[in-house]
Amino acid sequence: MKQILATVLAVMTVLGIHAQSLSLQEAYDTSAAHYPMIKQRELIRQTAEYTVDNLSKGFLPQFSLSGQATYQSEVTQVKVPLPGVSIEPPSKDQYKLLADVSQLIYDGGVVKEQKAIQQLNAETEQQKVDLELHKLKERINQLFFGILYLDEQIKQVALVKNDLNIGIKRVEAQVNNGVAFRSNLNVLKAELLKQDQRIIELNATRKGFVDVLGLFMNKELPENISLIKPAIATSVTDNEIQRPELKLFTAQEKLLGGQLRLIDSKNRPKASLFWQGGYGRPGLNLLKNEFDFFYTTGVRLNWNFGGLYTQKREKKIIELNQKTVGIQKEVFLLNTNTQLKQQQSEIDKLNQLISSDNAIIDLRVSVKDAAKAQLENGVITANDYLREVNAEDLARQSLISHEIQLLQATVNYKTISGNE
Repeated sequence: MKQILATVLAVMTVLGIHAQSLSLQEAYDTSAAHYPMIKQRELIRQTAEYTVDNLSKGFLPQFSLSGQATYQSEVTQVKVPLPGVSIEPPSKDQYKLLADVSQLIYDGGVVKEQKAIQQLNAETEQQKVDLELHKLKERINQLFFGILYLDEQIKQVALVKNDLNIGIKRVEAQVNNGVAFRSNLNVLKAELLKQDQRIIELNATRKGFVDVLGLFMNKELPENISLIKPAIATSVTDNEIQRPELKLFTAQEKLLGGQLRLIDSKNRPKASLFWQGGYGRPGLNLLKNEFDFFYTTGVRLNWNFGGLYTQKREKKIIELNQKTVGIQKEVFLLNTNTQLKQQQSEIDKLNQLISSDNAIIDLRVSVKDAAKAQLENGVITANDYLREVNAEDLARQSLISHEIQLLQATVNYKTISGNE
């Protein structure tokens, strides 16, 4: 037992127990912080801010300047003779420079609704980014638990090598005493070399997983980095779904609601104050044939009834889109709840398998210990002993696989429900 503990401690040292450690949450956070999609958050925010700011300027005074020079073939003339009065007809060449200033005082709520829609659109785009970040967690889970599984496999190989070394020492003594064939010793030594190859393969695969995880985290992870196992949960009772897809559906529904309100706003009357001033010939007095300044001011009312022709169908289209979003939400909830049920069944199954694995390992250890004593006494051959060592190894590998699968199933359940 002391030899086994010493071997495990040695392997843990090789794996870097004193080296840098990494938790699953740290892998999530660092990967999300360096994921290229995260940069889109600020772009979405700035775009919405600039658009809303531009819309706000709709209530600022609007100024325009125009001018024209014309020549007319005919002009209005007063040909009725009046005693002592001479009315000069206006010139056929006429000039006008006009400045127009208007101030919107009521737009039917168009600007308000457009600003609200921009905010809702930004929220929708932000939720799409969150959705991509959630998918990133699934990829991190695969890498993280893949490394954990390989770590456990490496520890198991160390235990097998320990058993093989014990067998080699005992068979060597028998060979030296002439009571065993060297072929028995070579069988165990060949298996020991095979386990060395297994460690080489496991370490190479582990390095590949660590390198890919480092790419997602945008940092070079040490090859011997130690991963912190999440706590094992025997069952999961939190069934509330908090996935980013639900927030996206909600944002889409709000956005469509804003578009409905905008249709009503566009079909309301608009009112504004205006002032027009200019310089030209003739001015407002058409009978005064000379250049002059002039202005007009007042209130302007504008009501475009053209939108009323299409208003009903525009609203119908948006209502159909709202129903489509509602159906997509129902389908998503159905599929997600189905996945959660399947994952819970997987968790229950793995808990039962782990309990059975432990019972099997206890039996295999007792059989192997008996074989160890029989090998020392020359009752069985090295092949018989090796068979029992491999049988225990398979039982322990089964336990390792089921424990890592249980860890991953528990985390997957939380990832599926959005309760990480």
